[in-house]
Amino acid sequence: MTEPVILADVVRSGFVEGHHRGSVVVTAPDGSVEWSAGVIDQPMFPRSSNKPMQALGMLRNGLDLDGELLALAGASHSGEAFHLDGVRRILAGAGLDESALRTPPAYPIDDQARDEWVRAGHGLDPITMNCSGKHAAMLATCVASNWPFHDDARAKSPDGVWGHDDYRSPEHPLQKAIRTAVEDSAAEKVSYVAVDGCGAPILAITLAGLARSFGLFASAASDTLEGRVANAFREHPDYASGSRRDESALMRAIPGLFCKAGAESVYAVGLADGRGLAVKIDDGTPRARAVVMAATLQRLGMTHEILDQQQHSPLYGGGIRVGSVQPHPAAFA
Repeated sequence: MTEPVILADVVRSGFVEGHHRGSVVVTAPDGSVEWSAGVIDQPMFPRSSNKPMQALGMLRNGLDLDGELLALAGASHSGEAFHLDGVRRILAGAGLDESALRTPPAYPIDDQARDEWVRAGHGLDPITMNCSGKHAAMLATCVASNWPFHDDARAKSPDGVWGHDDYRSPEHPLQKAIRTAVEDSAAEKVSYVAVDGCGAPILAITLAGLARSFGLFASAASDTLEGRVANAFREHPDYASGSRRDESALMRAIPGLFCKAGAESVYAVGLADGRGLAVKIDDGTPRARAVVMAATLQRLGMTHEILDQQQHSPLYGGGIRVGSVQPHPAAFA
């Protein structure tokens, strides 16, 4: 039976002190598997790597966004001031304000943005939760489609699911439309539905299906809905991620590349030629995610300074760099 394999080594002062196991897949432009290691055909949660597909479902149902606000609709944003302003703009366009958000209160995920937020006298807040752009877009889609979107009473069930009129419920027409978009993009059926960290549904597909969807988006014509999402990310990477994040740095550096990371160390990339890449680190450690993706891109023959940088996540001792998390050589031979 296929199992996750060693993809990255933890090397401190020249000594290998540990490993990160996981799975990685590259799909061809036709959606077939071009190369893989580990488990790629079993259900997994893409977590926030699903957001471009969620944005597709919203565009299909009346969401009227482009440019930086569409990128923000598919973002796990850092909570920087321009992100929060963008969320408010999405809500205002639908005649709403931030009180409509049902994201759980949180601090910005970017350290500098968090410190600035706290110094300004703020605490945990729904708008600074990294999924607030997606939730604002979900609310805007509900307004555009004349769907109900709030039902604060939970249904009486052991799982405590949202009431059906709540836009976060899997039974809400918005979430059904998003499920269809995910299945269409991945070319496979969703196998399991759970609750993501932000309270919205998260849909299980395979790692190969995730890669396939990103290849589809990245190679789509600019006048298609998929192409609009990919272009929004590529043209506004800071809105799709954050000004100090590895994802935005990668999109700024490599023309045509479109990417999105998720919790539990999931990462997906689409290339302009239609190839898709997806990574899942089994232990969920974020530090190995960019390392493995950079090594996979280099395995495909891509060369760029950013890939050399990102395939080594530094380790420190006594305030100096003493090692790194780096690709396991045998995994990418």
